[in-house]
Amino acid sequence: MGAMTSSVAAKFAFFPPDPPSYRLVVDESSDSGKLKMTDVSERANVDVLKLKTKRGTEIVAAYVKNPVASLTVLYSHGNAADLGQMYDLFCELSVHLRVNLMGYDYTGYGQSSGKPTEQNTYADIEAAYRCLEETYGVKEEDVILYGQSVGSGPTLDLAARLSRLRAVVLHSPIMSGIRVMYPVKRTYWFDIYKNIDKIPLVKCPVLVIHGTKDDVVDFSHGKQLWEHCVVKYEPLWIKGGNHCDLELFPEYIRHLKKFILAVEKSTRLKNSSGSLTDNDIDCREKSRPSTSTEKSRPSVDQPEKGRNSIDRSDLEV
Repeated sequence: MGAMTSSVAAKFAFFPPDPPSYRLVVDESSDSGKLKMTDVSERANVDVLKLKTKRGTEIVAAYVKNPVASLTVLYSHGNAADLGQMYDLFCELSVHLRVNLMGYDYTGYGQSSGKPTEQNTYADIEAAYRCLEETYGVKEEDVILYGQSVGSGPTLDLAARLSRLRAVVLHSPIMSGIRVMYPVKRTYWFDIYKNIDKIPLVKCPVLVIHGTKDDVVDFSHGKQLWEHCVVKYEPLWIKGGNHCDLELFPEYIRHLKKFILAVEKSTRLKNSSGSLTDNDIDCREKSRPSTSTEKSRPSVDQPEKGRNSIDRSDLEV
């Protein structure tokens, strides 16, 4: 069964850029053998790492440090991107959100070894999370998991197993792999990334962001996942937003900043009933979701043009 599930995943879920957008080289100016990525701007506040996973592969990760940050974002990117393409966006998000940020390439992506499978992505995010704990001393309660598109799979798998996690962001997420292709109402054993079944196990605040004109992962995926959240935060439905352009809408960064600020201020995110406490009013579910009506335009808080970092394949999930 596991082999069939992996083969289903490989056929429609993984499209690593070929060739990769970057190479890894040793920084000759460093005595410690520090790694750096080619074809990106070199920054003193970025560590480039190789991490071993429990499934025997070695993945590449980038850790962006912000000296004023109290929270750390662990970002799982979409299926047609790699670290080289995401690099500038990661650095911008770290600055504008005032967070540390770790991004990583899945097994078989970029300069990570092996072949991508659903189970490998679960091992990949675990390796990245373990690095945050062991190398950078990050505590679970200071971590925000961010999953974009297919990255919502490893994000929710890990989030469902972390009881003290600070928050989760789901960006153009999928309910499950099969549901992207067919409007099924139940979960089949051979399905992959069964997010709709895992999200009720996530006990921290969840922000869902989705474009209303997404032609890759239908807008209904984001809505259904938000409705199944235990601790809802006001979602952002970007009117006219597609699958690959949400960062270009100014309300994207505004709403994300608002969410980060809310969870940063919260010392106790929820009471024993799973609801947010009165002291955490900024994090309460609003009376209705936020549906943006603004048109895409350049902004100082977001890219001036479409990025290669965002999923671009019409076949992706």
